Amino acid sequence: MQDNDGSDAYDVIVLGSGGAGLCAALSAARCGARVGVFEKGELLGGTTCLSSAVAWLPNNRYAREAGIVDSREQSLAYLESLSHGMILPELAEAFVDTVPELLDWLDTTPLKMRLVAGYPDYHPERPGGMPQGGRSLEPDLFSFIDLGRWEDKLVGVPRRMTVAETPIGGGTGHLPPDVLEQRERDRVEGLGRGMIAALLQGCLDEGVAVHTGERGVRLIQDESGRITGVRFEGRNGAHDVRAEHGVVLATGGFEWDERLRRDFLRGPMAHPATVPTCTGDGLRMAMRVGAQLGNMREAWWAPVAVLPGQRANGAQAVQLVHRERTAPHSIMVNRLGRRFTNEATNYNALGGAFHQLDAHDFDYLNQPCWLIFDADHVEKYGAFGAAPGTEAPEWVVRADTLADLARQIDVPADTLESTVAHWNEDVRRGHDSEYHRGESVYDGFVGDKNRYPGVESTLGPVARAPFHAVQIHSSTLGTKGGPRTDADGAVLDVDDRVIPGLFAAGNVMAAPTGMVYGGAGGTLGPALVFGYRAGRAAARASLRAADPSADPAAAPLRPVSLA
Repeated sequence: MQDNDGSDAYDVIVLGSGGAGLCAALSAARCGARVGVFEKGELLGGTTCLSSAVAWLPNNRYAREAGIVDSREQSLAYLESLSHGMILPELAEAFVDTVPELLDWLDTTPLKMRLVAGYPDYHPERPGGMPQGGRSLEPDLFSFIDLGRWEDKLVGVPRRMTVAETPIGGGTGHLPPDVLEQRERDRVEGLGRGMIAALLQGCLDEGVAVHTGERGVRLIQDESGRITGVRFEGRNGAHDVRAEHGVVLATGGFEWDERLRRDFLRGPMAHPATVPTCTGDGLRMAMRVGAQLGNMREAWWAPVAVLPGQRANGAQAVQLVHRERTAPHSIMVNRLGRRFTNEATNYNALGGAFHQLDAHDFDYLNQPCWLIFDADHVEKYGAFGAAPGTEAPEWVVRADTLADLARQIDVPADTLESTVAHWNEDVRRGHDSEYHRGESVYDGFVGDKNRYPGVESTLGPVARAPFHAVQIHSSTLGTKGGPRTDADGAVLDVDDRVIPGLFAAGNVMAAPTGMVYGGAGGTLGPALVFGYRAGRAAARASLRAADPSADPAAAPLRPVSLA
Protein backbone atom coordinates (compact mmCIF):
# COMPACT_ATOMS: atom_id res chain seq x y z
CA MET A 1 0.00 0.00 0.00
CA GLN A 2 1.34 3.46 -0.76
CA ASP A 3 0.32 7.06 -0.94
CA ASN A 4 -0.70 7.62 -4.55
CA ASP A 5 0.62 11.15 -4.94
CA GLY A 6 2.30 10.24 -8.23
CA SER A 7 5.56 11.94 -7.27
CA ASP A 8 8.84 10.79 -8.68
CA ALA A 9 10.80 13.52 -6.87
CA TYR A 10 10.99 14.98 -3.36
CA ASP A 11 13.21 17.47 -1.63
CA VAL A 12 14.07 14.83 0.97
CA ILE A 13 13.72 11.05 0.74
CA VAL A 14 13.70 9.07 3.98
CA LEU A 15 14.35 5.33 3.79
CA GLY A 16 12.72 3.53 6.71
CA SER A 17 9.71 4.22 8.92
CA GLY A 18 10.93 3.45 12.43
CA GLY A 19 11.42 6.05 15.13
CA ALA A 20 14.53 7.55 13.51
CA GLY A 21 13.03 7.65 10.02
CA LEU A 22 9.69 9.20 10.95
CA CYS A 23 11.37 11.70 13.25
CA ALA A 24 13.68 12.70 10.37
CA ALA A 25 10.74 12.96 7.97
CA LEU A 26 8.70 15.09 10.35
CA SER A 27 11.68 17.30 11.12
CA ALA A 28 12.38 17.89 7.43
CA ALA A 29 8.72 18.52 6.63
CA ARG A 30 8.37 20.98 9.51
CA CYS A 31 11.22 22.94 7.93
CA GLY A 32 9.32 23.23 4.67
CA ALA A 33 10.74 20.34 2.64
CA ARG A 34 8.66 18.05 0.42
CA VAL A 35 9.30 14.65 1.99
CA GLY A 36 8.73 11.08 0.88
CA VAL A 37 9.07 8.15 3.29
CA PHE A 38 9.80 4.79 1.68
CA GLU A 39 9.40 1.62 3.75
CA LYS A 40 10.75 -1.73 2.59
CA GLY A 41 8.08 -3.75 4.38
CA GLU A 42 4.36 -3.78 3.88
CA LEU A 43 3.85 -2.41 7.40
CA LEU A 44 5.23 0.73 9.01
CA GLY A 45 7.21 1.25 12.18
CA GLY A 46 10.00 -1.31 12.03
CA THR A 47 11.56 -2.52 15.25
CA THR A 48 10.39 0.59 17.12
CA CYS A 49 6.87 -0.85 17.00
CA LEU A 50 8.08 -3.94 18.87
CA SER A 51 9.84 -1.92 21.54
CA SER A 52 8.71 -0.28 24.75
CA ALA A 53 9.53 3.07 23.07
CA VAL A 54 11.46 4.24 26.11
CA ALA A 55 14.00 6.87 25.06
CA TRP A 56 17.13 7.62 27.10
CA LEU A 57 17.40 11.40 26.96
CA PRO A 58 19.70 12.84 29.64
CA ASN A 59 19.39 16.31 31.19
CA ASN A 60 15.71 16.62 30.29
CA ARG A 61 13.18 19.02 31.74
CA TYR A 62 10.80 16.26 32.88
CA ALA A 63 13.42 15.15 35.39
CA ARG A 64 13.95 18.72 36.57
CA GLU A 65 10.20 19.16 36.99
CA ALA A 66 10.24 16.04 39.18
CA GLY A 67 13.00 17.51 41.34
CA ILE A 68 15.77 15.32 39.90
CA VAL A 69 19.15 17.00 39.47
CA ASP A 70 21.00 16.30 36.21
CA SER A 71 23.31 18.38 34.03
CA ARG A 72 25.13 18.47 30.73
CA GLU A 73 28.43 17.86 32.51
CA GLN A 74 27.06 14.92 34.48
CA SER A 75 25.57 13.32 31.36
CA LEU A 76 28.78 13.63 29.36
CA ALA A 77 30.85 12.35 32.28
CA TYR A 78 28.66 9.25 32.45
CA LEU A 79 29.05 8.49 28.75
CA GLU A 80 32.80 9.10 28.92
CA SER A 81 33.15 6.76 31.91
CA LEU A 82 31.71 3.93 29.81
CA SER A 83 33.20 4.87 26.44
CA HIS A 84 36.33 2.68 26.25
CA GLY A 85 37.46 5.16 23.61
CA MET A 86 34.61 4.36 21.22
CA ILE A 87 32.44 7.47 21.67
CA LEU A 88 33.37 10.48 19.55
CA PRO A 89 33.15 13.54 21.83
CA GLU A 90 31.50 15.72 19.18
CA LEU A 91 28.67 13.21 18.77
CA ALA A 92 28.20 12.77 22.51
CA GLU A 93 27.99 16.54 22.90
CA ALA A 94 25.55 16.89 20.00
CA PHE A 95 23.37 14.17 21.52
CA VAL A 96 23.24 15.66 25.02
CA ASP A 97 22.97 19.27 23.84
CA THR A 98 20.05 18.53 21.48
CA VAL A 99 17.84 16.82 24.08
CA PRO A 100 16.18 20.03 25.41
CA GLU A 101 15.54 21.30 21.88
CA LEU A 102 14.18 17.95 20.72
CA LEU A 103 11.74 17.70 23.61
CA ASP A 104 10.50 21.27 23.13
CA TRP A 105 10.00 20.47 19.45
CA LEU A 106 8.18 17.23 20.16
CA ASP A 107 5.74 19.18 22.30
CA THR A 108 4.59 20.86 19.08
CA THR A 109 3.94 17.48 17.43
CA PRO A 110 1.47 14.70 18.26
CA LEU A 111 4.21 12.81 20.12
CA LYS A 112 4.34 13.76 23.80
CA MET A 113 6.87 12.25 26.20
CA ARG A 114 6.86 11.73 29.95
CA LEU A 115 9.18 10.45 32.65
CA VAL A 116 9.38 6.77 33.58
CA ALA A 117 9.68 7.33 37.29
CA GLY A 118 12.59 5.77 39.13
CA TYR A 119 14.17 3.92 36.21
CA PRO A 120 17.91 3.97 37.05
CA ASP A 121 20.66 4.18 34.47
CA TYR A 122 22.09 0.82 33.48
CA HIS A 123 25.42 1.60 35.18
CA PRO A 124 24.22 3.97 37.91
CA GLU A 125 27.32 3.70 40.08
CA ARG A 126 29.60 5.01 37.33
CA PRO A 127 30.62 8.69 37.37
CA GLY A 128 27.64 10.77 36.32
CA GLY A 129 25.22 7.86 36.66
CA MET A 130 21.67 8.35 37.92
CA PRO A 131 20.65 5.71 40.52
CA GLN A 132 17.31 7.46 41.08
CA GLY A 133 16.47 7.60 37.39
CA GLY A 134 15.38 10.64 35.43
CA ARG A 135 16.82 10.00 31.98
CA SER A 136 14.33 7.46 30.60
CA LEU A 137 11.18 8.86 28.99
CA GLU A 138 8.24 7.17 27.30
CA PRO A 139 5.45 8.34 24.97
CA ASP A 140 2.02 9.23 26.23
CA LEU A 141 -0.86 7.04 25.11
CA PHE A 142 -1.99 7.92 21.60
CA SER A 143 -5.25 7.31 19.74
CA PHE A 144 -5.12 5.75 16.28
CA ILE A 145 -8.53 7.13 15.35
CA ASP A 146 -7.29 9.84 12.96
CA LEU A 147 -4.80 7.64 11.12
CA GLY A 148 -7.47 6.56 8.66
CA ARG A 149 -6.32 3.86 6.26
CA TRP A 150 -2.94 3.70 8.00
CA GLU A 151 -4.43 2.56 11.31
CA ASP A 152 -3.96 -1.13 10.52
CA LYS A 153 -0.64 -0.71 8.74
CA LEU A 154 1.74 -0.81 11.71
CA VAL A 155 4.03 -3.65 12.74
CA GLY A 156 3.04 -5.67 15.81
CA VAL A 157 -0.13 -6.03 17.84
CA PRO A 158 -2.03 -3.49 19.94
CA ARG A 159 -0.59 -2.83 23.41
CA ARG A 160 -2.72 -0.45 25.38
CA MET A 161 -0.36 0.22 28.29
CA THR A 162 2.41 2.55 29.25
CA VAL A 163 5.73 1.21 30.51
CA ALA A 164 4.78 2.44 33.98
CA GLU A 165 1.81 0.04 33.90
CA THR A 166 3.98 -3.00 33.05
CA PRO A 167 6.04 -5.04 35.53
CA ILE A 168 9.21 -3.44 34.13
CA GLY A 169 7.95 0.00 35.13
CA GLY A 170 6.52 -1.06 38.47
CA GLY A 171 2.98 -1.92 37.38
CA THR A 172 1.11 -5.20 37.37
CA GLY A 173 0.89 -5.66 33.62
CA HIS A 174 -2.89 -5.89 33.86
CA LEU A 175 -5.42 -3.11 33.31
CA PRO A 176 -8.77 -2.92 35.13
CA PRO A 177 -11.46 -4.23 32.74
CA ASP A 178 -13.20 -0.86 32.48
CA VAL A 179 -9.94 0.93 31.67
CA LEU A 180 -9.02 -1.63 29.02
CA GLU A 181 -12.50 -1.43 27.51
CA GLN A 182 -12.33 2.36 27.31
CA ARG A 183 -8.89 2.31 25.68
CA GLU A 184 -10.09 -0.23 23.14
CA ARG A 185 -13.05 2.01 22.28
CA ASP A 186 -10.73 5.00 21.94
CA ARG A 187 -8.23 2.90 19.97
CA VAL A 188 -5.51 4.11 22.30
CA GLU A 189 -2.06 2.51 22.48
CA GLY A 190 1.25 3.11 24.20
CA LEU A 191 4.77 1.73 23.88
CA GLY A 192 6.31 1.35 20.42
CA ARG A 193 3.19 1.41 18.30
CA GLY A 194 1.96 4.44 20.22
CA MET A 195 5.17 6.31 19.44
CA ILE A 196 5.09 5.39 15.76
CA ALA A 197 1.42 6.29 15.43
CA ALA A 198 2.07 9.74 16.90
CA LEU A 199 5.04 10.39 14.62
CA LEU A 200 3.11 9.08 11.63
CA GLN A 201 0.19 11.36 12.47
CA GLY A 202 2.58 14.29 12.52
CA CYS A 203 4.04 13.31 9.15
CA LEU A 204 0.62 12.92 7.56
CA ASP A 205 -0.49 16.28 8.94
CA GLU A 206 2.56 17.87 7.30
CA GLY A 207 1.85 16.30 3.91
CA VAL A 208 4.61 13.70 3.99
CA ALA A 209 4.03 11.03 1.33
CA VAL A 210 4.31 7.52 2.75
CA HIS A 211 5.13 4.49 0.60
CA THR A 212 5.33 0.83 1.65
CA GLY A 213 6.68 -2.21 -0.17
CA GLU A 214 9.55 -0.14 -1.60
CA ARG A 215 13.08 -1.43 -0.99
CA GLY A 216 15.91 1.02 -1.59
CA VAL A 217 18.73 -0.80 -3.38
CA ARG A 218 21.06 1.88 -4.73
CA LEU A 219 21.86 5.54 -4.23
CA ILE A 220 22.05 7.70 -7.36
CA GLN A 221 24.92 10.19 -7.67
CA ASP A 222 25.58 13.00 -10.09
CA GLU A 223 28.99 13.77 -11.59
CA SER A 224 30.02 15.84 -8.58
CA GLY A 225 29.33 12.96 -6.20
CA ARG A 226 26.15 14.42 -4.73
CA ILE A 227 23.39 11.96 -3.88
CA THR A 228 20.47 12.85 -6.13
CA GLY A 229 18.04 9.99 -5.69
CA VAL A 230 17.36 6.35 -4.90
CA ARG A 231 16.68 3.30 -7.01
CA PHE A 232 13.86 1.22 -5.59
CA GLU A 233 12.56 -2.27 -6.15
CA GLY A 234 8.83 -2.42 -5.56
CA ARG A 235 5.69 -4.14 -6.73
CA ASN A 236 6.10 -2.76 -10.21
CA GLY A 237 9.78 -3.48 -10.57
CA ALA A 238 12.77 -1.15 -10.39
CA HIS A 239 12.26 2.61 -10.58
CA ASP A 240 14.15 5.75 -9.61
CA VAL A 241 12.97 8.60 -7.41
CA ARG A 242 14.84 11.90 -7.34
CA ALA A 243 15.92 13.56 -4.12
CA GLU A 244 16.41 17.21 -4.94
CA HIS A 245 18.47 17.89 -1.84
CA GLY A 246 18.93 14.90 0.44
CA VAL A 247 18.45 11.23 1.29
CA VAL A 248 18.20 10.08 4.92
CA LEU A 249 19.10 6.44 5.57
CA ALA A 250 17.03 5.07 8.47
CA THR A 251 16.78 1.45 7.37
CA GLY A 252 17.80 -0.20 10.64
CA GLY A 253 20.65 -2.62 11.20
CA PHE A 254 22.03 -5.69 9.44
CA GLU A 255 21.25 -8.36 12.04
CA TRP A 256 19.13 -10.45 9.67
CA ASP A 257 21.91 -10.87 7.10
CA GLU A 258 24.07 -13.90 7.93
CA ARG A 259 27.10 -12.79 5.91
CA LEU A 260 27.17 -9.29 7.37
CA ARG A 261 26.84 -10.70 10.89
CA ARG A 262 29.71 -13.08 10.22
CA ASP A 263 31.97 -10.42 8.78
CA PHE A 264 31.36 -7.62 11.24
CA LEU A 265 29.98 -8.63 14.64
CA ARG A 266 32.43 -9.35 17.45
CA GLY A 267 30.75 -12.56 18.58
CA PRO A 268 27.94 -15.00 17.85
CA MET A 269 24.36 -13.82 17.59
CA ALA A 270 21.18 -15.75 16.85
CA HIS A 271 17.42 -15.15 16.74
CA PRO A 272 17.38 -11.33 16.46
CA ALA A 273 14.50 -9.68 18.29
CA THR A 274 13.80 -7.24 15.46
CA VAL A 275 11.79 -7.07 12.26
CA PRO A 276 13.21 -9.34 9.50
CA THR A 277 13.52 -6.40 7.10
CA CYS A 278 16.74 -5.34 8.87
CA THR A 279 19.10 -6.92 6.35
CA GLY A 280 21.65 -4.16 5.89
CA ASP A 281 20.20 -2.43 2.82
CA GLY A 282 21.23 1.02 4.02
CA LEU A 283 24.70 -0.20 4.95
CA ARG A 284 25.27 -1.64 1.48
CA MET A 285 24.03 1.50 -0.24
CA ALA A 286 26.35 3.65 1.87
CA MET A 287 29.32 1.36 1.24
CA ARG A 288 28.79 1.59 -2.53
CA VAL A 289 29.25 5.38 -2.44
CA GLY A 290 32.39 5.27 -0.31
CA ALA A 291 31.03 5.80 3.20
CA GLN A 292 33.40 5.47 6.12
CA LEU A 293 32.23 2.79 8.57
CA GLY A 294 32.37 2.75 12.34
CA ASN A 295 31.34 0.70 15.36
CA MET A 296 30.77 -2.33 13.14
CA ARG A 297 31.51 -4.96 15.77
CA GLU A 298 28.78 -3.74 18.10
CA ALA A 299 25.08 -4.42 18.58
CA TRP A 300 22.43 -3.71 21.17
CA TRP A 301 23.03 -7.13 22.73
CA ALA A 302 20.16 -8.91 24.43
CA PRO A 303 19.43 -12.42 25.76
CA VAL A 304 16.35 -14.10 24.30
CA ALA A 305 14.47 -17.37 24.55
CA VAL A 306 12.91 -19.07 21.54
CA LEU A 307 9.15 -19.60 21.87
CA PRO A 308 8.55 -22.99 20.20
CA GLY A 309 5.74 -23.15 17.67
CA GLN A 310 5.15 -19.41 17.69
CA ARG A 311 5.69 -16.93 14.87
CA ALA A 312 5.92 -13.15 14.95
CA ASN A 313 6.38 -10.73 12.05
CA GLY A 314 7.03 -13.61 9.68
CA ALA A 315 9.81 -15.16 11.76
CA GLN A 316 10.40 -17.43 14.75
CA ALA A 317 9.00 -15.72 17.83
CA VAL A 318 11.42 -14.93 20.63
CA GLN A 319 11.11 -13.31 24.03
CA LEU A 320 13.53 -10.85 25.53
CA VAL A 321 14.56 -12.50 28.81
CA HIS A 322 14.62 -9.74 31.36
CA ARG A 323 12.44 -10.28 34.41
CA GLU A 324 12.88 -14.06 34.54
CA ARG A 325 16.65 -13.73 35.05
CA THR A 326 16.29 -10.81 37.48
CA ALA A 327 13.55 -12.01 39.83
CA PRO A 328 14.61 -14.17 42.80
CA HIS A 329 14.91 -17.97 42.64
CA SER A 330 16.73 -18.03 39.30
CA ILE A 331 20.30 -18.25 38.02
CA MET A 332 22.00 -18.75 34.64
CA VAL A 333 24.60 -21.44 33.99
CA ASN A 334 26.87 -22.26 31.07
CA ARG A 335 27.51 -25.56 29.32
CA LEU A 336 29.66 -26.64 32.29
CA GLY A 337 26.83 -26.05 34.73
CA ARG A 338 28.49 -22.99 36.30
CA ARG A 339 27.29 -19.45 36.82
CA PHE A 340 29.32 -17.00 34.77
CA THR A 341 27.91 -13.51 35.32
CA ASN A 342 25.57 -11.26 37.25
CA GLU A 343 22.26 -12.43 35.82
CA ALA A 344 20.47 -9.20 36.78
CA THR A 345 22.76 -6.84 34.92
CA ASN A 346 21.48 -4.93 31.92
CA TYR A 347 20.96 -7.01 28.80
CA ASN A 348 23.48 -5.16 26.64
CA ALA A 349 26.30 -5.79 29.11
CA LEU A 350 25.48 -9.51 29.04
CA GLY A 351 26.75 -9.58 25.46
CA GLY A 352 30.30 -9.49 26.76
CA ALA A 353 29.71 -12.53 28.95
CA PHE A 354 28.18 -14.50 26.09
CA HIS A 355 31.13 -13.69 23.85
CA GLN A 356 33.83 -14.97 26.20
CA LEU A 357 36.12 -17.26 24.20
CA ASP A 358 37.94 -20.06 25.99
CA ALA A 359 41.59 -19.81 24.93
CA HIS A 360 42.21 -23.52 25.55
CA ASP A 361 39.41 -25.28 23.68
CA PHE A 362 38.52 -22.28 21.45
CA ASP A 363 34.80 -22.55 22.16
CA TYR A 364 32.49 -19.88 23.47
CA LEU A 365 32.54 -20.89 27.10
CA ASN A 366 29.12 -19.57 28.04
CA GLN A 367 27.12 -20.94 25.14
CA PRO A 368 24.83 -22.73 25.32
CA CYS A 369 23.42 -20.98 28.37
CA TRP A 370 20.55 -22.11 30.54
CA LEU A 371 18.26 -20.17 32.84
CA ILE A 372 17.54 -22.32 35.90
CA PHE A 373 14.59 -21.49 38.16
CA ASP A 374 12.48 -23.27 40.73
CA ALA A 375 8.85 -23.65 41.75
CA ASP A 376 8.95 -20.59 44.01
CA HIS A 377 9.99 -18.44 41.04
CA VAL A 378 7.04 -19.63 38.96
CA GLU A 379 4.58 -19.32 41.82
CA LYS A 380 5.60 -15.79 42.82
CA TYR A 381 6.56 -14.21 39.50
CA GLY A 382 5.38 -16.42 36.65
CA ALA A 383 7.62 -17.20 33.69
CA PHE A 384 7.60 -16.85 29.90
CA GLY A 385 4.03 -15.68 29.63
CA ALA A 386 2.63 -17.77 32.47
CA ALA A 387 0.99 -15.75 35.23
CA PRO A 388 2.17 -16.07 38.84
CA GLY A 389 0.72 -19.10 40.53
CA THR A 390 0.22 -21.05 37.30
CA GLU A 391 2.34 -23.69 35.59
CA ALA A 392 5.26 -22.74 33.36
CA PRO A 393 4.62 -23.30 29.63
CA GLU A 394 4.74 -26.94 28.49
CA TRP A 395 7.87 -26.41 26.39
CA VAL A 396 9.94 -25.43 29.45
CA VAL A 397 12.25 -28.26 30.59
CA ARG A 398 11.45 -29.42 34.12
CA ALA A 399 12.48 -32.12 36.59
CA ASP A 400 11.98 -33.11 40.21
CA THR A 401 15.71 -33.08 40.91
CA LEU A 402 18.62 -30.96 39.77
CA ALA A 403 20.44 -34.09 38.66
CA ASP A 404 17.60 -35.06 36.34
CA LEU A 405 17.36 -31.51 35.03
CA ALA A 406 21.10 -31.53 34.32
CA ARG A 407 20.80 -34.73 32.30
CA GLN A 408 18.01 -33.25 30.20
CA ILE A 409 20.01 -30.13 29.31
CA ASP A 410 23.35 -31.96 28.99
CA VAL A 411 25.36 -30.25 31.71
CA PRO A 412 27.36 -32.08 34.44
CA ALA A 413 24.93 -32.96 37.22
CA ASP A 414 27.48 -32.71 40.04
CA THR A 415 28.61 -29.28 38.88
CA LEU A 416 25.05 -27.96 38.60
CA GLU A 417 24.22 -29.25 42.08
CA SER A 418 27.38 -27.65 43.46
CA THR A 419 26.62 -24.36 41.69
CA VAL A 420 23.10 -24.23 43.11
CA ALA A 421 24.32 -25.14 46.61
CA HIS A 422 26.89 -22.33 46.51
CA TRP A 423 24.27 -19.90 45.24
CA ASN A 424 21.81 -20.85 47.94
CA GLU A 425 24.46 -20.34 50.62
CA ASP A 426 25.27 -16.91 49.19
CA VAL A 427 21.56 -16.05 49.25
CA ARG A 428 21.37 -17.10 52.90
CA ARG A 429 24.23 -14.72 53.65
CA GLY A 430 22.68 -11.95 51.54
CA HIS A 431 25.66 -11.51 49.24
CA ASP A 432 26.56 -12.89 45.81
CA SER A 433 30.23 -13.64 46.44
CA GLU A 434 30.97 -14.42 42.78
CA TYR A 435 29.30 -11.79 40.61
CA HIS A 436 27.82 -9.23 43.04
CA ARG A 437 24.24 -9.60 41.85
CA GLY A 438 22.03 -7.12 43.63
CA GLU A 439 24.77 -4.67 44.61
CA SER A 440 23.90 -2.19 41.86
CA VAL A 441 20.69 -0.27 42.39
CA TYR A 442 19.79 -1.22 38.81
CA ASP A 443 19.93 -4.97 39.42
CA GLY A 444 16.62 -5.39 41.18
CA PHE A 445 14.59 -2.75 39.35
CA VAL A 446 12.70 -5.29 37.26
CA GLY A 447 12.80 -7.94 39.99
CA ASP A 448 10.60 -8.17 43.08
CA LYS A 449 9.26 -4.64 43.46
CA ASN A 450 7.99 -5.41 46.97
CA ARG A 451 11.62 -5.80 48.04
CA TYR A 452 13.19 -3.02 45.97
CA PRO A 453 15.61 -1.45 46.53
CA GLY A 454 17.75 -4.10 48.18
CA VAL A 455 19.41 -7.40 47.32
CA GLU A 456 16.24 -9.31 48.22
CA SER A 457 14.63 -7.93 45.07
CA THR A 458 16.86 -10.24 43.00
CA LEU A 459 18.43 -12.81 45.36
CA GLY A 460 16.47 -15.95 46.16
CA PRO A 461 17.37 -19.63 46.62
CA VAL A 462 16.82 -22.20 43.90
CA ALA A 463 15.54 -24.88 46.25
CA ARG A 464 11.98 -26.07 45.64
CA ALA A 465 11.04 -28.64 43.01
CA PRO A 466 10.11 -28.85 40.27
CA PHE A 467 13.18 -27.24 38.80
CA HIS A 468 13.01 -25.61 35.35
CA ALA A 469 15.42 -24.77 32.53
CA VAL A 470 15.17 -22.62 29.41
CA GLN A 471 17.97 -22.12 26.90
CA ILE A 472 19.06 -18.49 26.53
CA HIS A 473 20.54 -17.21 23.27
CA SER A 474 22.83 -14.26 22.63
CA SER A 475 20.70 -12.02 20.46
CA THR A 476 20.25 -8.35 19.65
CA LEU A 477 17.77 -5.51 19.54
CA GLY A 478 19.59 -4.34 16.42
CA THR A 479 23.13 -3.80 15.22
CA LYS A 480 24.72 -0.41 15.84
CA GLY A 481 27.46 -0.08 13.25
CA GLY A 482 27.30 1.69 9.92
CA PRO A 483 28.35 4.85 8.11
CA ARG A 484 30.15 7.45 10.18
CA THR A 485 28.38 10.79 10.33
CA ASP A 486 28.97 14.29 11.58
CA ALA A 487 26.87 15.82 14.32
CA ASP A 488 24.03 16.53 11.86
CA GLY A 489 23.88 12.98 10.56
CA ALA A 490 25.69 13.84 7.31
CA VAL A 491 27.52 10.71 6.11
CA LEU A 492 31.32 10.95 5.84
CA ASP A 493 33.48 9.26 3.23
CA VAL A 494 36.71 7.40 3.93
CA ASP A 495 38.63 10.70 3.83
CA ASP A 496 36.37 12.33 6.46
CA ARG A 497 34.58 14.46 3.88
CA VAL A 498 30.81 14.81 3.80
CA ILE A 499 29.10 12.89 1.02
CA PRO A 500 26.79 15.66 -0.24
CA GLY A 501 23.12 14.90 0.11
CA LEU A 502 23.47 11.75 2.25
CA PHE A 503 22.41 11.46 5.89
CA ALA A 504 21.85 8.61 8.36
CA ALA A 505 20.07 8.07 11.68
CA GLY A 506 19.13 5.20 13.94
CA ASN A 507 20.65 1.72 13.83
CA VAL A 508 21.95 2.16 10.28
CA MET A 509 24.49 4.78 11.41
CA ALA A 510 27.64 4.27 13.48
CA ALA A 511 26.07 4.63 16.92
CA PRO A 512 26.94 7.95 18.55
CA THR A 513 27.17 6.18 21.92
CA GLY A 514 29.69 3.58 20.72
CA MET A 515 29.42 0.33 22.66
CA VAL A 516 27.48 2.02 25.46
CA TYR A 517 23.85 1.38 26.41
CA GLY A 518 23.38 4.22 28.89
CA GLY A 519 19.99 3.28 30.24
CA ALA A 520 16.50 2.18 29.31
CA GLY A 521 15.84 3.66 25.87
CA GLY A 522 19.52 3.84 24.94
CA THR A 523 18.63 2.88 21.37
CA LEU A 524 15.71 5.24 20.78
CA GLY A 525 17.10 8.30 22.53
CA PRO A 526 19.95 8.79 20.03
CA ALA A 527 17.69 7.63 17.18
CA LEU A 528 15.22 10.44 17.86
CA VAL A 529 17.92 13.04 18.39
CA PHE A 530 19.87 12.26 15.24
CA GLY A 531 16.72 11.64 13.22
CA TYR A 532 15.64 15.15 14.19
CA ARG A 533 19.06 16.60 13.37
CA ALA A 534 19.41 14.71 10.06
CA GLY A 535 15.95 15.69 8.84
CA ARG A 536 16.57 19.31 9.71
CA ALA A 537 19.98 19.29 8.00
CA ALA A 538 18.54 17.72 4.86
CA ALA A 539 15.82 20.37 4.80
CA ARG A 540 18.42 23.08 5.31
CA ALA A 541 20.09 21.96 2.10
CA SER A 542 16.71 22.10 0.38
CA LEU A 543 15.77 25.59 1.51
CA ARG A 544 19.19 27.08 0.98
CA ALA A 545 19.17 25.88 -2.60
CA ALA A 546 16.09 28.04 -3.14
CA ASP A 547 17.12 30.88 -0.78
CA PRO A 548 20.76 31.00 0.39
CA SER A 549 19.74 33.17 3.36
CA ALA A 550 17.22 30.65 4.67
CA ASP A 551 18.01 28.70 7.84
CA PRO A 552 15.42 26.05 8.67
CA ALA A 553 16.91 25.59 12.15
CA ALA A 554 15.77 29.12 12.97
CA ALA A 555 12.51 29.02 11.02
CA PRO A 556 9.25 29.11 13.03
CA LEU A 557 7.49 25.78 13.29
CA ARG A 558 4.08 25.48 11.71
CA PRO A 559 1.23 24.41 14.00
CA VAL A 560 0.16 20.79 13.79
CA SER A 561 -3.46 19.88 13.18
CA LEU A 562 -4.70 16.67 14.79
CA ALA A 563 -7.97 16.73 12.88
